[in-house]
Amino acid sequence: MNTDESKLYRDMDKLFAAHDTVNHSEQEYARGDVSTNTVEGVFSIFKRGMVGTYQHCEVQHLQRYLNEFDFRYSNRKALGIDDEGRSVKALKGAVGKRLTYRTTSRQAV
Repeated sequence: MNTDESKLYRDMDKLFAAHDTVNHSEQEYARGDVSTNTVEGVFSIFKRGMVGTYQHCEVQHLQRYLNEFDFRYSNRKALGIDDEGRSVKALKGAVGKRLTYRTTSRQAV
């Protein structure tokens, strides 16, 4: 587990096999394999999408929004996946699934 130096993460050693930190207050953002850049970048993309595109998210739909952003990030051009490849993967993922309002309104997150 890699985190910044926040006091919130002090007990991570008890929950994970290893816990390393970077010290943002000392202008340290990466040290070898220790970095929080990826998760901060993904969270930044998610926040911008929620504010700029979706603007509001009910708690029962949050996991679906997170899943969408995860899919887009994990299937982006930088990883060699073009629009056609992404479309094929998305359509394959929808096979045999049906989404209704009743289903989503009853789920607890």
